[in-house]
Amino acid sequence: MPPADRSTGLSRHGWSAIERNLRLSVGPMIAGVDEVGRGPLAGPVVACAVIMPPDARKITGVDDSKKVAAEERTRLARLIRKGAIAVGIGAASVREIDRLNIYHASVLAMRRAISRLSVSPDHVIVDGKAIRTLGVLHSAVVGGDSRCYSIACASIIAKVTRDRVMHALAQRHPHYRWENNVGYATKAHITGLAGHGATAHHRQSFLPVRQLSLDLSEALYLLPPAGHDDEWDELDHEAPLA
Repeated sequence: MPPADRSTGLSRHGWSAIERNLRLSVGPMIAGVDEVGRGPLAGPVVACAVIMPPDARKITGVDDSKKVAAEERTRLARLIRKGAIAVGIGAASVREIDRLNIYHASVLAMRRAISRLSVSPDHVIVDGKAIRTLGVLHSAVVGGDSRCYSIACASIIAKVTRDRVMHALAQRHPHYRWENNVGYATKAHITGLAGHGATAHHRQSFLPVRQLSLDLSEALYLLPPAGHDDEWDELDHEAPLA
């Protein structure tokens, strides 16, 4: 497995040197993979794998999804899907997060996303550190969602997909303001938990029962921090690890 890459990053006008070098050494079909939703108190973790055409220029504006405004992410996600050679979406449900822990659930979501690509990639690049259990040969790029074009594309689609799921769930569970916080531990979310308790979409492993009886200010300090339906039926499933 190639080591984590710390070389130069995402160009405003083209592909990163990391991706260009990989295309020369292993083949043109490079799949960028990223996940979103490790930190929230509620909702699934969602991953995306994207193969962008190697002969096409970078879509202007594509960057780490955390750096792109919501409306722009939605617009870019449409362009990415339209131009991509293949897109795979995978998720791990709240039940899987509680059973496996968030790290292993995130890896499971990434494995599902890669398996759903309609074209087999020549190589996979992931954001962060190498993942022993990913099951495919890959390169890891620390800060990859802001340094590699294909990972940034995956980051945007994963973020837009997960946000759409949480907005749909917010209509069923309005007390937690998921339409604004998409499951993260904001004051409004904690207030909803204090007044109405947890739903089936809350991660029980992130919500020790004793914390819900504390003052809101203390609960906000203790709970995991923020930020670092049709689609729900598709995403909330429990496929085996193998």
